[in-house]
Amino acid sequence: MSRALPSWTTIKRYLGSFSIAAVGLALMVVIVATGPVTEPEDSGIQPPLVRFVEVRPGPVLLTVAAHGVVLPKTESRLVAEVSGRIVSVADSMVSGGFFRRDDVLVTIDRVDYELALEQARARLSSATSELAQARRALARHERLAATEAGSESNRDEAENRHLLAEASFRDATAQEKRAQRDLERTRVVAPYDGRVRSELVDPGQFVNRGETLANLYSVDVAEVRLPVHDEDLAFLPVSLGGALSPAAQLTVVLRARFAGREHEWRGRIVRTEGEIDPGTRMVKMIAEVQRPYDQPEGKPPLTVGLFVDAEIEGREFSNLVVLPRAALQSQGHVHVVEGDDRLAVREVEVLRLLGEEAYVLGLRRGERVSLTRLPGAVDGLRVRTAGNGSAPEPSP
Repeated sequence: MSRALPSWTTIKRYLGSFSIAAVGLALMVVIVATGPVTEPEDSGIQPPLVRFVEVRPGPVLLTVAAHGVVLPKTESRLVAEVSGRIVSVADSMVSGGFFRRDDVLVTIDRVDYELALEQARARLSSATSELAQARRALARHERLAATEAGSESNRDEAENRHLLAEASFRDATAQEKRAQRDLERTRVVAPYDGRVRSELVDPGQFVNRGETLANLYSVDVAEVRLPVHDEDLAFLPVSLGGALSPAAQLTVVLRARFAGREHEWRGRIVRTEGEIDPGTRMVKMIAEVQRPYDQPEGKPPLTVGLFVDAEIEGREFSNLVVLPRAALQSQGHVHVVEGDDRLAVREVEVLRLLGEEAYVLGLRRGERVSLTRLPGAVDGLRVRTAGNGSAPEPSP
């Protein structure tokens, strides 16, 4: 049986399909040959990018901040020591008035006390005369008794009169001294250089012994009680034993804003109160400023009642590094970027955390400390660095 040959129509259909396929293949070859060349991508993970600071160790004087109110070291009530009518009051006896030691602040009527003194002096003269007479009589009776020309009873009587005369003389002497003292006390004098907080009397007013005339305070020394947390005592070389020797006293700088400007005064920590407040865990340190009202021209006095901020100078540490607090990766550890850009986990001694700064020991000058937190980082981790910061230069 013979097989039929394909017709011309069928052959043209196959040839058309083949031509189309050949043209498409040729176009694809041309597009591939003339298209852009693609570079193969690196599928590896990039090392983390870290910021760092360069270490600059040096000596650092640690300070402790505190605040308090300026108080007078000495404050007292001026009291009348005798009774009487006030005849004069000093011009400085007003609230805020200044006075000097031994200034007469108040004068009480002296007439009655002058009369009392004259009477006491008269009694003392009479007692002196009687004592002298008794002594002569006793001496005469003793001479007579020695020669047996006089009786023992007369001698004993003369001796008794002598003893009574001596007692009267001593009493008259004491009365004369008391009258003299009372007369002096009619002039009420200032016990120290100071200032009047408040005055309570006026001329013509009658006052009794023990009555308060004014409230005063001294201006030779001002005190500031500064509460310090017990943890900050580690940076202050002081004890809780009370007064400090001059060599152990710490320098303190007091600052306050007064009349629109910032001012500062320097003083010394002279003692501690020696007790820790159980509620606040604070210890009060006493700062003293000498002659707080005697200041250079243009500088205001350290006025009583002024609220001040204090900076107490404490211990000095050498080779201390001040880092941003963000440099601490965990408690007591930092990440040091080595020269080949690999991390080294370094343990350091954190002396203090203050605000955004950390004071640490254990780093060398020029080392780079990472500021980027990398949880779980291990020694040898490769990193990329960005920027070249520097830690603050410690100020001595």
